Amino acid sequence: MEYLEAGADILVTSSYQATIPGFLSRGLSIEESELLLKKSVKLAVDARDKFWDAKNRISGHGYNRALVAASIGSYGAYLADGSEYSGRYGPHVDLDKLKDFHRRRLQVLVEAGPDLLAFETIPNKLEAQACVELLEEKNIQIPSWICFSSVDGENAPSGESFKECLDIVNKSDIVSAVGINCAPPHFIQGLVQKFKQLTEKVIVVYPNSGEVWDGTAKRWLPSKCFDDEKFKLFAMRWRDSGAKLIGGCCRTTPSTIRAICKQ
Repeated sequence: MEYLEAGADILVTSSYQATIPGFLSRGLSIEESELLLKKSVKLAVDARDKFWDAKNRISGHGYNRALVAASIGSYGAYLADGSEYSGRYGPHVDLDKLKDFHRRRLQVLVEAGPDLLAFETIPNKLEAQACVELLEEKNIQIPSWICFSSVDGENAPSGESFKECLDIVNKSDIVSAVGINCAPPHFIQGLVQKFKQLTEKVIVVYPNSGEVWDGTAKRWLPSKCFDDEKFKLFAMRWRDSGAKLIGGCCRTTPSTIRAICKQ
């Protein structure tokens, strides 16, 4: 609700790190695991509907409702070892394993009725390919985006070029947008400019605050952070460079979104 009040047009569900294998390892049943995934969408949809119904009653206008994007985190997010920022999954993780990992969760989230699908923090072209092939395999018509991360401002975390990664995504008519999430704000403008040369798809960016996640210690490390005013100024540059969807990821807050929405 706080993000909606700040002016958000899209809510991303809290299912980024929620997976059936993860829930099973905590002692939940498959049925309980799937219900939790569906609940992540329901919570966002209910908040959205309640907010906009109240807004329209007060104003008397028929405002468009914000959209709900079901978050689908990378395999590395499930591992919880920081590998979504390295792309190093090991030789035992191939295309089929990644598709098997994502398949049922994707189907459950689709059945929950989101407006969008958000594949987030994808670290390599292999997982991007797995996501694209699953969308085509299931003939899923819900608009989706695939967002990569970056730790150097030039390439995917795996070291593969974004040209290699976007070549995979560009072949798909199902994927509507592509971009970057959970990378430092100062990387984003250059990456937007790079993506503009590599794709005709809508570009989406939602960086983190600039802090760095230590996957081993499982904590945020102090870094050069950007306050809301600086984030807003950066967001204007991303927009002018060609980004169409702009938001915030880890360690950003409703006040960050409020600052962006003022522009």
